[in-house]
Amino acid sequence: MRILISILFLILLAGRAGAQLSPGDLSNAHKDLEGMSNCTKCHDLGSKVSNAKCLDCHKEIKSRVDRNEGYHASWEVKKKDCAKCHSDHHGRKFDMVRFDENAFDHNLTGYELTGRHKTGWSSKGKKIDCRSCHTPDFVVEPELKKKKETFLGLGQNCIDCHKDVHQKTLGNDCAKCHNAEEFRPAKKFNHDKSEFPLTGKHRDVACIECHKKETRNGQEFQKFADVPFKSCVECHKDEHQGQLGTNCKECHTAQSFVDQSGLRKFDHSKTHFALKGRHQKVDCRECHKMDIATPLNIFQDRLGVLTNDCETCHKDPHEGKFGGKCVDCHNESGWRKTGDLDKFNHDKTAFALKGKHVAVDCRKCHISDKMTDPLPFKNCTDCHKDYHDKQFAVNTVSPDCAKCHTVDGFLGSVFSIEDHAKTKYKLDGAHLATPCFACHLKEGELSSTPPSKNKWKFRQIGERCVDCHKDPHEAQIAEKWYPNKTCDQCHVTSSFRDSKFDHSKTEFKLQGVHEKTACRDCHKPEPGFKLGKFDGLPATCSSCHEDEHNRQFEKFGVTDCARCHSFDTWEMDKFDHDKTKFKLDGKHVKVACEACHKQVTQGGKTFVQYQFDSFECVVCHK
Repeated sequence: MRILISILFLILLAGRAGAQLSPGDLSNAHKDLEGMSNCTKCHDLGSKVSNAKCLDCHKEIKSRVDRNEGYHASWEVKKKDCAKCHSDHHGRKFDMVRFDENAFDHNLTGYELTGRHKTGWSSKGKKIDCRSCHTPDFVVEPELKKKKETFLGLGQNCIDCHKDVHQKTLGNDCAKCHNAEEFRPAKKFNHDKSEFPLTGKHRDVACIECHKKETRNGQEFQKFADVPFKSCVECHKDEHQGQLGTNCKECHTAQSFVDQSGLRKFDHSKTHFALKGRHQKVDCRECHKMDIATPLNIFQDRLGVLTNDCETCHKDPHEGKFGGKCVDCHNESGWRKTGDLDKFNHDKTAFALKGKHVAVDCRKCHISDKMTDPLPFKNCTDCHKDYHDKQFAVNTVSPDCAKCHTVDGFLGSVFSIEDHAKTKYKLDGAHLATPCFACHLKEGELSSTPPSKNKWKFRQIGERCVDCHKDPHEAQIAEKWYPNKTCDQCHVTSSFRDSKFDHSKTEFKLQGVHEKTACRDCHKPEPGFKLGKFDGLPATCSSCHEDEHNRQFEKFGVTDCARCHSFDTWEMDKFDHDKTKFKLDGKHVKVACEACHKQVTQGGKTFVQYQFDSFECVVCHK
C-alpha cells in the first residue's frame, strides 16, 4: 500500500517538480528514457539501478554473459553492478563507455594481446590504438555492425581484420606460419613439416626461386600452394632429355647434381637387365663407361643386352664346349654356384643321367674346381664303394654292380631266379616267393654281435633247412626219421604243412580213408608238443575213434574194429553173421538188422545192442 501511495505522489509531482527530482540529464544513448514515468525501466523502487533491467535492454551483453564469453563474463567484471562502470544522468554528451585504455586488461576479454597488438605500434611505425581494431568494418556480427561505435563483435581470426594476401590458397589459420611480432618472415613455418622437406642444396635456395610472384585478381601474389614438386624436372632442366625417365632421385641426390651416391637407389629392374645375385654388388663403372660418357649417352652403351647374354661381358672358360647358354649351369649368385641344371642336357656327355643319378647333386660327382674335368664312369665302383666288401669277388676282382642292380635304386635286384639256380642253392617252392632279405640277413642279426650298418651277408649262410629255420620238433622225433635234421624227409618247400613222409615205414601203414586224413587230425597239438605228437602214438582204432558199441566187442580190454569195418568206409563190409552164435537162416535172412538190434540205454549211454544173453525165440517173438 505504501508503494502505491509513493507512485501516485511521484506522478502528481512529475509535471511540476520533475527537474528537481532527477540528478541530471541522461546521455544521448538513454535520452529516450527521460521522464518520471520511465524511471522504473532502469531503477527498482526504493533501490539502485537493476543489472537485470540493464541486460534486458542490452541483449548483446546478456547473450555473451550467458555464454560465459567476453569481457563482461570475466570473473573480475561479472560480479560488479553495471552502474559501477556505466553511470548516467551526467548530461547528453557524457560517454558512458569510458575507461583508461592504457591500463585496460585486454586478457579479461578472452583475447590476449601479443606482439605488435600489445606494443601498439605497427611494423611501419604507425600508432595502433583500440579503435584501430574496434571499428564496424571488423565487426562480424550483423546487428553489432550497425552501431557507429562498439567494442563488441570483433572476429578473432587474423583475416577478420587483416587482408588475406594468399587469396584463400593457404586456409584461414595464419598463426600456423606467422606470429604477432611481424608478418614477414613467416617465422613459425617449418618447411620440413611440409610435403617437400628441404634437403641438401635446396636449403640454400631463396624462397622466391621456387615461390614465384605474379599478379592475381589485380594484386601482387606470391604462390606458396600447389607448387609442383613430384618430379625434379618440374623445376630443373632434364640434361638427359627424357632418355632416363623423370625420376632423377634414382641417380642424383639433393646434395649435389654430380654426386653419384644416389645410383645405389636406382631400380635396375625397370631396364631390360634386372640385377640379380653378384650383379647387384658390381660397380656401375664395371659395365658402363661413365668416364667418357655425356648426359645424352650415359648408361646407353648396354642397350639391348639381355640377362642371358653372358658372353657379352664374361669370357667363356669352357671355350664353347657347352654352347653359349651359361644359364643352363650357372646363375648370378656366383660362377661356382649352379643355375638351373635341370635344363642342362647331360646326354650330350659320355655319361647320360638315368634313374637315381638324375637327382644327384652335380657336386657329388664333380668335386674338382672345373665341372668339365673328366671323370671315370666305366664301372659303378669308380664312384661307389663296394657295398658287399668283395663278397662276390673272383680273384679279388668284384663284378660290376650293374649285374644285380639298376640306376633306379640300390634296393631291389635284377638278379633273377635263373641266376640263383646257377648257385649252390637252387630256389624252389615257397623259396621262390621269399624276399632276398629274409635269407640274406644283416651280419649279426642271428647273434649277439651288433649287425654291420647296411651290410648284408650272401656267402656261407648255410644250405640246410635248420640253417635258416628253427627246428620245431627238437627232441620230439627220433633221429631215424630225420637224420642230421634233414627236414625234407617229411616236408617240401612248397609249404610247411605239406608232407612227403612215407607212413608205411612205421608200424601203422595208412590205408583207405587214413590216406586222405590230414596229419594234424591224428597228430594233434598237446602240452609240450605244439605242432603235434609223432612218437609213441597207439595204433589201435579206439585210441583215435570213439567206441560206439559201448565195449560190446571188447576182448582183453581192446576192441578190434577191423573185424567188421574196413579203412575205406565205416560200413560193416567185413562182418559175417554166420560166424556169430546166431546163424541167420530162413526168414531171418531177410529181416533188417535194426529189427533185432535196437537202441538201448544203459548207464546213461545210448547204443545199439548187438550182444544178447539168450537167443530163444520168445526173446524177440511174443
